[in-house]
Amino acid sequence: MKSGTNGKRRGAVARVVAVAALSLLCIGSAGWQAHVVYAQEKAATSEVDIDNFSFTPMAITIARGTQVTWVNKDDVPHTVVSVDRKFKSRALDTDEKFSFTFQDAGTYAYFCSVHPMMTGKIIVK
Repeated sequence: MKSGTNGKRRGAVARVVAVAALSLLCIGSAGWQAHVVYAQEKAATSEVDIDNFSFTPMAITIARGTQVTWVNKDDVPHTVVSVDRKFKSRALDTDEKFSFTFQDAGTYAYFCSVHPMMTGKIIVK
């Protein structure tokens, strides 16, 4: 009978070890995912698409120090020009990009100088 009891104990111990190992693996995985999310938040970038004669999204709110990148996905050239002339891109052809890092809080209205009806806004907190 002792060998049967020892076998049950070994099985119970093996299950406890397996559950503990699985728990550590899950905790480690969750910690790693939290680290990845933190790294993504720390990157502080945002993208605005230029397509179909519009900026999408038209307005975004970002933190100071965030870099915004405009990507021209349209088949005609466009520019990105702030109303207060804080930033200005050259004419961007299809798939070309323009980036600007916003250091100061405020609201930045912008437009396309080629197509002035195209407007957008960056709100920096």
